[in-house]
Amino acid sequence: MPLEMRVIPCLRDNYAYLLRDPETGRVAVVDVPDTAPIFTALEDAGWTLTDILITHHHDDHIGGVADLRAATGAQVWGAAADAHRLPPLDHALHPGDRVTLGAESGAVIDVPGHTVGHIAFHFPDSQLAFTADSLMALGCGRLFEGSADQMWHSLQALMALPDETRICSGHDYSQSNGAFAKSVDPGNADLQARLSQMAQDRAAGRPMAVATLALEKATNPFLRASQHYLKQAHGMSGVSDTAMFAHLRGLKDTF
Repeated sequence: MPLEMRVIPCLRDNYAYLLRDPETGRVAVVDVPDTAPIFTALEDAGWTLTDILITHHHDDHIGGVADLRAATGAQVWGAAADAHRLPPLDHALHPGDRVTLGAESGAVIDVPGHTVGHIAFHFPDSQLAFTADSLMALGCGRLFEGSADQMWHSLQALMALPDETRICSGHDYSQSNGAFAKSVDPGNADLQARLSQMAQDRAAGRPMAVATLALEKATNPFLRASQHYLKQAHGMSGVSDTAMFAHLRGLKDTF
């Protein structure tokens, strides 16, 4: 049976994700920007938290871990490479390790770029990937610590997942990301359709940070850096995919 998921808005534009294995009742949260909305969601669902999964060290993703752990006794999973700047870990993870949540096992994927110790979690049976600030809805994270080459390779690793995978990102930057995507890829019909749908979803109050990988591939300009027509439109025919990605990331940084 697939994991049950609840999307929890936190702070100004962050998201946390609650996951429950229906067979065993184990419950995990992916990232803890704040505790209050997570406690409320757990209480509303009648779920008992058992695990905390951390994607990276930024405060808006780990700010509530200590309090949540103290209140629930949940085990904390995070990257071994970042253990020195994460809350104390019960499970120090390396790329390729597995995270077990009841009956389902998820893969740990190394996705440096936004930070050098960033990891993602892929639960294939449930068709879910938690990418936080690496691959984001219509965007990717700013390169605070890693290089464009690292981020492009990280995005390629995520693009290798099945197209039906739902990508769950760490923020709702959909309006700014959508405006940027339209500015650099204005002739993309799939993008125009997505922006129209997003406007309806936003008006209805639906979460904006979850989309299929297939949709991201069709509309997210950072995943389309290898496309010849996009390079040509930006006067960059013949450059490497990494160079095109770096060009797009630079444009977004000043957008």
